[in-house]
Amino acid sequence: MVLARAGDQSRRCVDRARDRRRRRGPDLADPVIGTPRVHHRAVDSTNERARELAVRGAPHGTLVTAAEQTAGRGRQGRSWLAPAGDAVLMSVVLRDLDERFPLLPLAAAVAVAEACESLAPVRCEIKWPNDVWIERRKVAGILVEGRPAAGWAVLGVGVNVSSAPAQLGDAAASIGTDVSVESALDAVLDALALWLGKETAQVLDAWRARDALRGEPVRWADGAGVAAGIDDSGSLLVETDAGVVALGAGEVHLQR
Repeated sequence: MVLARAGDQSRRCVDRARDRRRRRGPDLADPVIGTPRVHHRAVDSTNERARELAVRGAPHGTLVTAAEQTAGRGRQGRSWLAPAGDAVLMSVVLRDLDERFPLLPLAAAVAVAEACESLAPVRCEIKWPNDVWIERRKVAGILVEGRPAAGWAVLGVGVNVSSAPAQLGDAAASIGTDVSVESALDAVLDALALWLGKETAQVLDAWRARDALRGEPVRWADGAGVAAGIDDSGSLLVETDAGVVALGAGEVHLQR
């Protein structure tokens, strides 16, 4: 485990964190997101390392990054695949969570979408609840884990920067060839610092404006219907023959 990689790069990493704190103004609700930073050349899962740090009392905003993950996790227990050295692989420890915790995945998805758009001429949508898409292909994923009752959570983010995992073929996208991993990381951290402090209504409005499923036929394990947006708790609303169903969790797929 190292801060950045070694030597000069370690110092550059610390300098970048200091610069990030300096440039964040009063409009950013959470200027400490991303500090301190622990960087791994390779790790099984940044979320797992961040969870360990959280249990040991790591402060709010502690960031774990990696150049490569060997056992990255996504939602529903799936593996998270990302090109080594060419993706933002990060997890951040969050503390002092309030009643907005259930909307944390939605706020993070809006933040990541805005970060991607700040780096390249792309338009991002969000597939419920928190997959970020470019042209209907996944560019970023988000995983929230933790113990809200104990006052902490870990927010994991993976973003394909200039290439997408070859194993996923046309299902995955990347931001663009002229974007560096560190610049993408900075953009994500700045956007998170802004959006994690937004009011519930602002998060819901921003998420709804990027809803990739609304009006689309969808299916899930127990049924099928037409996606009709989200309610104020973040649950997906689906119009079915039997009426409107609210899905609070699980996997939803577009009907092909």
